[in-house]
Amino acid sequence: MTRLLALLLLAAAMFARAEDVLYLYNWNNYISEQTAARFERWCGCTLKQDYYSDNEEMLAKLEAGAAGYDVLVPTGNAVQTLIRKDELRPIEKERLPHFSNLNPAFVGAWYDAENRYAVPYASTVTLLGYNATRLEELGLPTETWALIFEPRYLAKLKGRVTVLNSHRELIGAALRYLGFSIQDTDPGHWRQARDLILRAKPYWAAFSNSTYIKELAIGNIWVAHGYSSDMFRAREDAKAARRPFRIGFSIPKEGAVLAVDNFVIHKSSRRPDLAHRFIDFMLNGENAADVSNLIGAGNPNAAAVPYIRPEIAGERAIFPTSADMPRLEMLRDLEPHQRRLMSRLWTEIKVK
Repeated sequence: MTRLLALLLLAAAMFARAEDVLYLYNWNNYISEQTAARFERWCGCTLKQDYYSDNEEMLAKLEAGAAGYDVLVPTGNAVQTLIRKDELRPIEKERLPHFSNLNPAFVGAWYDAENRYAVPYASTVTLLGYNATRLEELGLPTETWALIFEPRYLAKLKGRVTVLNSHRELIGAALRYLGFSIQDTDPGHWRQARDLILRAKPYWAAFSNSTYIKELAIGNIWVAHGYSSDMFRAREDAKAARRPFRIGFSIPKEGAVLAVDNFVIHKSSRRPDLAHRFIDFMLNGENAADVSNLIGAGNPNAAAVPYIRPEIAGERAIFPTSADMPRLEMLRDLEPHQRRLMSRLWTEIKVK
């Protein structure tokens, strides 16, 4: 009987360990293998990750019925969507002793004014990356959206420009260049943005959300509309390969998109206890610095700054200054009729 009891207790313990799994639905390369392993050792659990390439993909998968994820990492406007759809569990702040590490500038954002559901994790700016050597030779500007929209510049760059394959991002850049807010929902302004894009489209090489990193780093393209973390990676890859050119990136003077990605707990989470432990672990300054050192992301965690490599922390396009912030805007959720119109305009852009 004693032996049987011991076997039962051992089986129960093994089952409990098997159940200590945290399911994270995340952007690719957003947590280093070392930090993930450190979390597993610290919590005595297993971290399993699935990945998505943009918020729309993540939302579509959830809409299709995906369940069982504990933690998601949506951008602000996607947080707004998830809250509206009642998809999230409230955050229990008493379980997050490191919440106070956050920079006050990122607390109480418009999409979750009381941080009831979202804990800021990383930030990016959508900007221009470019082959600084080639653009200097051509005498082209590097701090204006005109570089990807104006034929007088594009004529020198034909086939060497990529733009994001994202209707919100690309139309947002066009709106800013036209002097409108990224959050503008006037259908007439959207159509002006469409027309601007269609005028420039014949000069572009591709719509790309990922391949532009490599193409910029090896010199196949000279200008890319993309994310600050990607431009940092392209620059570092070009340096490591000793390419005979320099990669630069800048925030266009007209303004750009600021994105803040957040940890949230999905309503279908089976382990909200592990979810809170994971979020608090990532709020520790040294752990929070991981995303900046790994991919060059901005960081809303004030306690992380001492652990971030100086060349990253001092990069203005990754950590915008107070002078830059008024020109940066976050994308917001759209009403159903607005999404339908945006989708129609995007279809026109892609097929023409």
